[in-house]
Amino acid sequence: MHIAVTGNIGAGKTTLCRMLGEHYQWEVLYEAVENNPYLSDFYEDMGRWAFNLQIYFLNSRFAQVQRIRQMTYQTVVQDRTIFEDAYIFAQNLLDSGSMSKRDHA
Repeated sequence: MHIAVTGNIGAGKTTLCRMLGEHYQWEVLYEAVENNPYLSDFYEDMGRWAFNLQIYFLNSRFAQVQRIRQMTYQTVVQDRTIFEDAYIFAQNLLDSGSMSKRDHA
């Protein structure tokens, strides 16, 4: 089974995923923030690093999806999904002017 937890920054997704994983002994796949080479640069200059950050997250989550598809008879909880990047975060970056139309396309 694949359970995906979505929501805004600070909503408690990671905490919920951790709690579910601990309680039910499910594997948890967390959002790649610790070793993300673009995250701090993004917060310093969103316009410059928005595209790079989104590509990093998309790549990371695609790898998670591939890993999930290879699992059999195991429940996994995913902290954020690939769909949020494409349909929510990238769109918000475009709408706020932090990502160009070219990069968004």
